[in-house]
Amino acid sequence: MDPLFWPSEANRFRRFTPESLAAIEERIANKKKEQVKVKEKTKEQGVEEDKLTPQLDLKICKTLPSLYGDIPEELVGEPLEDFDPYYSDHKTFMVLNKRRTIFRFTAAPALFIFGPFNPVRKKAIKILIHS
Repeated sequence: MDPLFWPSEANRFRRFTPESLAAIEERIANKKKEQVKVKEKTKEQGVEEDKLTPQLDLKICKTLPSLYGDIPEELVGEPLEDFDPYYSDHKTFMVLNKRRTIFRFTAAPALFIFGPFNPVRKKAIKILIHS
């Protein structure tokens, strides 16, 4: 398949930053507000809402499809924003190893101490994903 026809966003690997986490928290808050409005409308109309599901090709421990392109060397083992739209409103990030295996982690503090940007947690993640 020709790379010119791939979605432009598919070739972008973005680091998971505090700004990314703030954007996710904002989406979660907006979704909660939206759900309250939808619940009121559905009670009156009896309409079912569509549920978003995770993409099967982006599951944990699967290899990242070649559609997404090559991983820049400096981003191997680093926290990245998730490609899957299902996780756009979940406090998670993904990490890819050299074999392009997908690992997904929560952005909540580990052991109630180590946040997602803590150097100790970053080293632990690198050790965990090392092949």
